[in-house]
Amino acid sequence: MKGIIAAGGEGTRLAPLTTATNKHLLSVYDKPVIYYGIHTLVEAGIDEILIVTNPHHINDYVKLLGSGKDFISINTGHQIQIVYAIQNEPLGIGHNLAMARGFIGNDSCLFHLGDNIFMDNIKPYVDTFNGGARVFLKEVQDPERFGVAEINESGKILSIEEKPKKPKTNYAVTGLYMYDNSVVQKTIGQHKSDRGEYEITSINNLYVKEGTLEGVFLEKEWFDTGTFDSLLYASIFIRNLKNSKDKK
Repeated sequence: MKGIIAAGGEGTRLAPLTTATNKHLLSVYDKPVIYYGIHTLVEAGIDEILIVTNPHHINDYVKLLGSGKDFISINTGHQIQIVYAIQNEPLGIGHNLAMARGFIGNDSCLFHLGDNIFMDNIKPYVDTFNGGARVFLKEVQDPERFGVAEINESGKILSIEEKPKKPKTNYAVTGLYMYDNSVVQKTIGQHKSDRGEYEITSINNLYVKEGTLEGVFLEKEWFDTGTFDSLLYASIFIRNLKNSKDKK
């Protein structure tokens, strides 16, 4: 399985912090946001990662991360491999995934939105993945801010609505998606939404139609660091977590 991180967003909600840098390079406690996404993928056993970003910030990523020098594979004990792709226009999350077709090749993939931080270890879900797709869900109080999943008793997703005004459930679809190799074909022929973007929900709904999209509920904390408050909450949580570990 290969890893893909979408890291091209301009982060307009975080201006002026993002006037001179990418939102995924902002600090959450003692590390840039993107470090947490890379850690999630490496902890899941993924050794090859593609970072999709914009032309304004590609050099910043290369300077910070290089080819992956700071991250060691749990499989080989050697450095992982990080490569890059440039999204010249902000055409949406689905377009990030479409840009990764050549990188995915014949493999499955774990697609991570770079401004999301996950405390769960995803490796058990990677190890038990048998095809189709998985999305990771979290019950929230403000589901209208997210893609919202309707799910049956066996864990199959019945529908996903993007930022609905009247959500059917409180189950937010977080920024972590696991796909089999059929995603390569599913990204072909997609159309832009009313927002002028290629939506990841459109890809997910193709799996819904097949009956192969599974929902998995996260057990630990999840942060979408796209706002000032969420950046602060994530920093405080991680600081407290590290301090509690240091005291043991």
